[in-house]
Amino acid sequence: MHSIDTSIAYAWDADSNDALAPLANNFHFPEVRGEKVIYFCGNSLGLQPKNVAAAFNTELHSWKTLAVNGYFQGANPWLHYQEYLRSGLAKIIGAKEHEVTAMNALTVNLHLLMQSFYKPTKQRFKIIIEAGAFPSDQYAVASQVTQYGIDVNKTVVELTPRKGEKTLRTEDIISQIEKHGNQLAMVMLGGINYYTGQLFDIASITAAAQAQGAIAGWDLAHAVGNVPLQLHKWNVDFAVWCNYKYMNGGPGAVGGAFLHERHAKNTQMHRLAGWWGN
Repeated sequence: MHSIDTSIAYAWDADSNDALAPLANNFHFPEVRGEKVIYFCGNSLGLQPKNVAAAFNTELHSWKTLAVNGYFQGANPWLHYQEYLRSGLAKIIGAKEHEVTAMNALTVNLHLLMQSFYKPTKQRFKIIIEAGAFPSDQYAVASQVTQYGIDVNKTVVELTPRKGEKTLRTEDIISQIEKHGNQLAMVMLGGINYYTGQLFDIASITAAAQAQGAIAGWDLAHAVGNVPLQLHKWNVDFAVWCNYKYMNGGPGAVGGAFLHERHAKNTQMHRLAGWWGN
């Protein structure tokens, strides 16, 4: 097992050699008794970027002076706003630009994608999730199952660590995927477990799920902007996330969604279409 140096000297040395350290100057930090805090709550809400007020004011000015013409004119015509974000998001999650977009909230995006991907049959209907998964996933998955009139307890397989352990072993996850085999419709896990901080082997688990004919979906709320991701290379079917944690988008920020390009033009796949997505 890899040991961690917990000395103060190591911490100072690591900070002084951190290539990302200067980026902290781009954010506002709360103060307590006149001193800037050391912020460890980015997993709940990221800090405010110093340029966010100016960015907001630019759009407010466009609304004020252009009204409906702001969709087509101004510094950032609103009609194309999602396109301004795609390049950056694609780099962060390891995707092609046409595979990613910013929209809705995490749970909304999860429901939309599960509507397309989760199509249970008498033979193939089970979903694997983590025991104690983040409520967004737990409730969304259960509600998707019940709308088909299926018993959640016989459908949702919750993975638990071995006795005396706090995290899931990759080999145990893959073993469960293989065990449920041709009954398995979907594996839906968090990229990082919000409670333990465990980073899952997304590539290996995705490959194992697909080898059994199942879909691999991921909730990346605690992974995006936090750890390196290569969703396209790993062949992930779909992923969703929020942008207010490590992405520092602020409370109420829209979420994100990834759809692998091999699914994008599958006209046989059920879609919830609309004016923007069709």
